[in-house]
Amino acid sequence: MALNEDQEHMSEQNNTDLKSPELFLNRELSLLEFNRRVLEQAMDEQAPLLERLRFLCISSTNLDEFFEVRVSGLKHKAELGLGNVSDDGRTAQEALKEIRIRAVELVDEQYRILNEILLPELEKEDIRFIRRSDWNKDQAEWLYRYFQDSLLPVLTPMGLDPAHPFPRILNKSLSFVISLEGKDAFGRSCDMAVVQAPRSLPRLIKIPESVKGTGKQDFVFLSSIIHENVDELFHGMKVKGSFQFRATRNSDLFVDAEEVENLLRAMEGELLSRRYGDMVRLEIDSDCPEDVVNFLRKNFKLDEDEIYKVNGPVNLNRLMQLCDLEDRPDLRFKPFTPSIPVKLAGGADIFSVLRRQDILLHHPFESFVPVVDFLHKAASDEKVLVIKQTLYRTGPKSSIVDALVEAARSGKEVSVVIELRARFDEADNIALANRLQEAGAHVVYGVVGYKTHAKMALVVRREGKVLRNYVHLGTGNYHPGTTRFYTDYGLFTSDQQIGEDVHKVFMQLTSLGKVSKLHKLLQSPFTLHTALLKKIDRETDNASKGKPARIIAKMNALTEVKMIQALYRASIAGVEIDLIVRGVCCLRPGIEGVSENITVRSIVGRFLEHTRVFYFQNDDSPEVYCASADWMERNLVQRVEVCFPIQTKRISNMISKQLHYYLKDNTQSWVLMPDGNYCRYTDDNPAFSAQTQLLEDLSKH
Repeated sequence: MALNEDQEHMSEQNNTDLKSPELFLNRELSLLEFNRRVLEQAMDEQAPLLERLRFLCISSTNLDEFFEVRVSGLKHKAELGLGNVSDDGRTAQEALKEIRIRAVELVDEQYRILNEILLPELEKEDIRFIRRSDWNKDQAEWLYRYFQDSLLPVLTPMGLDPAHPFPRILNKSLSFVISLEGKDAFGRSCDMAVVQAPRSLPRLIKIPESVKGTGKQDFVFLSSIIHENVDELFHGMKVKGSFQFRATRNSDLFVDAEEVENLLRAMEGELLSRRYGDMVRLEIDSDCPEDVVNFLRKNFKLDEDEIYKVNGPVNLNRLMQLCDLEDRPDLRFKPFTPSIPVKLAGGADIFSVLRRQDILLHHPFESFVPVVDFLHKAASDEKVLVIKQTLYRTGPKSSIVDALVEAARSGKEVSVVIELRARFDEADNIALANRLQEAGAHVVYGVVGYKTHAKMALVVRREGKVLRNYVHLGTGNYHPGTTRFYTDYGLFTSDQQIGEDVHKVFMQLTSLGKVSKLHKLLQSPFTLHTALLKKIDRETDNASKGKPARIIAKMNALTEVKMIQALYRASIAGVEIDLIVRGVCCLRPGIEGVSENITVRSIVGRFLEHTRVFYFQNDDSPEVYCASADWMERNLVQRVEVCFPIQTKRISNMISKQLHYYLKDNTQSWVLMPDGNYCRYTDDNPAFSAQTQLLEDLSKH
């Protein structure tokens, strides 16, 4: 049921203006709240210690990307003097001020957790980070030799004077600013210098057990070794101080696809410039004197509120190398073996199975191997004529790409749509594109102005006198690595109409022609947005007529204004709405008269929740859809995405059951409050974790 234009912005029941900024949460602040929830996992005493350290590292990496992309974008808007740029009414300047307050709190909390909780707990487990003041004589001698043999030959100290201007600092690289006194060999006075640590150097150095007084897992930070031996870099001069710092730059790439002849070559050029984008943040040792801080700040052209003083290593994410210590499985999550559905086990012919029924995989609880096998089987099967696939993120050494190369070399028609602009995976995707082209595959780079984010694989097989389509559709990337840590659904089907739909979408992506009407798939930027709004409005209409009405939607982010307004209208009409949104959510739940029928929760646990699933009760004829798209403007309007129906009742019932696991979760669930803060969800029921239950249901232990 379509709503008229007045209803779009004004609720019939209570005359609420659904465009009011008060009804929306700020996207950037919501993203910081997600990072706070990730950091909270580092304090969860129920989690293994090294996994808690991993959550700390993830929070640091997330914050890096937040500054590289979101803050840099806001800073650019602020410099242009734009007015209100967010639906909550904040200007870019106002958002940046609030981000500063919350980011400082977040950074301070990161280092408090590291110094006061994790490092002492690690030491109890005989994993030590030995401070310079605690080195014994033998350790100091070994570390000095290490400096002489492994560090000194690759370090380039740079004294600063008119002939030696301030160097260009690589994005997020570990660097040191040195305060000096005296004259060099040429009689020149020099009071400041910079040393950059090459990225090839490990940031944690393990001291051999053979060194007297050293335990099995004793480490020293690279920065400590450089600090201790910095005098060796400036002979004849006095080092007054040495302070580590790290600069973060704008890392968002911009390529005007309409103005370049070859998108791949243009992307290659942009990748080189990313390392030296505009500065957006400077992290520096909290002990650094103000005059030195100001010296760096002026060279980087930063304001005072873009400086972050830290009490520890400036590159927390480099602690990640410690999280997978092979000889400490007791400090990591209990391992499990992803299962393979019985129908596909034991070397079953996947094409025969799919002719009889659809198969749904739920990663990481179920293995990604059937997806890889599906493509390798297609590559070697003489009856297979064509393989088509989209690749967004797949990793630099991909078994998926191996299968496509094998198929192309064996003479099959292979077409691959590679999205070169997948953020931070651009270089890998360029390399994969070149490799596929060399093997004889047809490679295209998506659509000008639209990222191709859809997850599709199509195999065309000759069976007798007919050609049959076999399809895989997913909510996540074709990346065997991330499928071990991300929750995602993948559907195998030989449904004729879905196969035809996927074929039409591929034709659209490669031929640049218009797509004809699809039978069952919903596709952005064409039909997905409108179809989802209609399904929400249908629930609204059913509720107003006293019919059963319910929406359960699970996604990574919810920001698109019209979707939020439609959910508000549904809530006002009495629709029960449960949203499971892992990260950013701009909808404000619990507002009297508007959204009191909406709950929003976020699940943060061992695995990164990544499934996109939408359940509509539809007057007791439920519809379940899975998608590659979140409910964001970029996914619904600016990307190529697909949303696919779950047609088998057995599978749709299973997905519904698993959605209710997440609604029942009272151990890893956070509930969004009307003010934008999140609170841990607890109740009087026995402890229940959705991810733990899915491990029990689907995996092998």
